[in-house]
Amino acid sequence: MKKIHIIAIVVIAIALAVIVSTISNSSTYAPFKTAIENEGKTYHVVGKLNLEKEFIYNPEVNANLFGFYMVDSEGIEKKVLYNGSKPQDFERSEQIVVVGKMEGDEFHANQVLMKCPSKYNGNQQDQMKAVSSTNS
Repeated sequence: MKKIHIIAIVVIAIALAVIVSTISNSSTYAPFKTAIENEGKTYHVVGKLNLEKEFIYNPEVNANLFGFYMVDSEGIEKKVLYNGSKPQDFERSEQIVVVGKMEGDEFHANQVLMKCPSKYNGNQQDQMKAVSSTNS
């Protein structure tokens, strides 16, 4: 075989390996109901934090365990346990995406993504109020 053929085969093999690993590591967005039905499979669950229930976080005992209650888009509430420290400004988040698996009655997250309120929204509303009051 020519040198160019060997290089082409190696490049194709690497590309296939990347594609296969990407597909196997991907997970889908789903509500808690789907995650419960397919326990052990990784899902992205979108929801809102239930601020009426307390957080589970005691850094003196285990700084890498954070728990909270989340309500998904279908209104199902589950306890979420995250192997990591409590994210900064967690209580202020508008929406949460947890990535992980159902284990029993708890969702074990390996990643927590937050959509926090924009710091610019308040300023724009204040500016709009100021503009509208000066025009009146």
